[in-house]
Amino acid sequence: MAGLPQLTRGICARLANSENEDSEELFNSQPTLQLLSFKKVPPTGGGNNVDRYRVIVSDGEHFLQSMLATQLNHLVEEDAIGKGAVAVIEKFTCNIVQGKRLLIILALRVLVKTTEKMGSPGPVQGRPEGGASTPAAETPGPSTSTNITPAPPAAAAAQAPRQQTQANRNGRAAAIYPIESLSPYQNHWTIKARAMNKSDIRTWVNQRGEGKLFSVTLMDDSGEIRATAFNAAVDLFYDKIQEGKVYLISKAKVNLAKKKFSNVNNEYELTFERNTEVEECLDVTDVPTVKFNFVPISGLQDVAKDATCDIIGVVKEVGELSTITSKATSKVIPKRELTVVDRSNYAVRVTLWGKQAEQFEATDQPVIAFKGVKVGDFQGRSLSMMSSSSMHMNPDIPEAHALRGWFDAAGSDQTFQAHTSTFTGGGGITFDRAEVRNLNEVKTAEFGMSDKPEYFCAQATIMHIKNDTISYPACPSQGCNKKVVELGDSWRCEKCDKSYPKPQHRYMVSMAVSDYSGQAWFSGFNDVGETIFGMPADELVDIRERDDSQFNQVVERAIGTTYNFACRAKQDSYNEATRVRYAINRIMPLNYREETKYLANILTHSDWAR
Repeated sequence: MAGLPQLTRGICARLANSENEDSEELFNSQPTLQLLSFKKVPPTGGGNNVDRYRVIVSDGEHFLQSMLATQLNHLVEEDAIGKGAVAVIEKFTCNIVQGKRLLIILALRVLVKTTEKMGSPGPVQGRPEGGASTPAAETPGPSTSTNITPAPPAAAAAQAPRQQTQANRNGRAAAIYPIESLSPYQNHWTIKARAMNKSDIRTWVNQRGEGKLFSVTLMDDSGEIRATAFNAAVDLFYDKIQEGKVYLISKAKVNLAKKKFSNVNNEYELTFERNTEVEECLDVTDVPTVKFNFVPISGLQDVAKDATCDIIGVVKEVGELSTITSKATSKVIPKRELTVVDRSNYAVRVTLWGKQAEQFEATDQPVIAFKGVKVGDFQGRSLSMMSSSSMHMNPDIPEAHALRGWFDAAGSDQTFQAHTSTFTGGGGITFDRAEVRNLNEVKTAEFGMSDKPEYFCAQATIMHIKNDTISYPACPSQGCNKKVVELGDSWRCEKCDKSYPKPQHRYMVSMAVSDYSGQAWFSGFNDVGETIFGMPADELVDIRERDDSQFNQVVERAIGTTYNFACRAKQDSYNEATRVRYAINRIMPLNYREETKYLANILTHSDWAR
């Protein structure tokens, strides 16, 4: 075929018959091959949630089964390559799966997006010198996909050969495997990876005994994998492995990843054992630094609650160190909140925990890149560091330099918007002006009458506030909030088992709200009261004790104000009577700009406008 690139004839036979002991010349040859067909291999569970693509490649004489590395999936999904494409295979490895050679394509350069089949390729018949034969398969045609039963994905990365070599401690050349190719079905491998996100040492005690562990994320140019060390291995490797450094690692155990403990995008994970070898590598030229996929702070509203993401911003405010008490373990955990802003003119609260919160020091409002932080919805979108998250202060990347210049030139004098117009309420309901329900609809639809709570959004005006039980005396300890009892000159908290000279009052508001369709009673706690009264509960209680008329004026000022609400409807029983209570999860003042846009959109698309 005139005008088409020449395929590298004979390469499929050489790859099918190659031995692991061959020189690396073959694996650095960058052959030109034709991709005859693609077949998606769906996830198989066990923590693997990524599709894979099986490909038949041809050199015009023979064809081989191959697999695209997951980082190349987008080429198929975005239609950058099609059936019959011709490409230079810039980086690859070969695996042995069920006695057959499987080519793993790690990088390629497309020469022709799609064309007819070139030559008359057939299967490679066998291997010389008694090697395992490759069973014949049906020759793929130009217009039909090849019908080849895929090997189990768990075994699809067994026995990977070298991509490069590195002298090991015995002076011999060690085969360097890409992280992408690791699987439980291979024993002899060495990876060259950068250590990232090393956790603190954590301990546990249960009925089976006690122990300790730490984890670290390892990364090379093919992907990343989480590694965990337990007990004796912690003593061996914790001090040896330092974040940011590159290591040659071998003889670790490969297992299926436990996704509830990790957000690393790999179906496998490593376990360091006593015989695991970890050796620092000074040649770091081919190992990448941290890879980020930044989301602008304004875009956090489009990220699902409890998902993880990467952001970069300038630290505008640093909160004081505080503590909370874990409900599960009763341990006191240090925390610190940062306010981070970016060029989208939004701000977000980022919470640091433990030693990171205690040791955080920042001057001159640094630029920080956060990787793998968890998205929350407390009082609008918020972010929280996890054990697998990492924080990089003033990183040497283009995004950081651009942010520094913007903030120093103009950003430091700007005002920033928090995520309050869109938020996730309890039950995963996202506030959307178009989804607001009127109060009559909430009642007639019998929200809250089922066994489980139900959630809805409403826009209503405060008509009346009960002012006789507007607050309660609470424990002043951080994170407690339990009601305290007055005993003589002190206030007693049974939960904390402590007495305090005075309580900290917290709001407990019950109010009648109304819209055009009807009225309902809503109840809310401290954040609701602070929003509608504009002051802490202690201050309002002090006003009530000093001046009843001033107290009544404060309450009356809140009457007639309209808010957006996210509520939970749940029935309960009291004195053998069953009723539905509407509890406020979130309250927000109206954003009149958003209201105007919403109403204008209704008018634009209404039948009347047409």
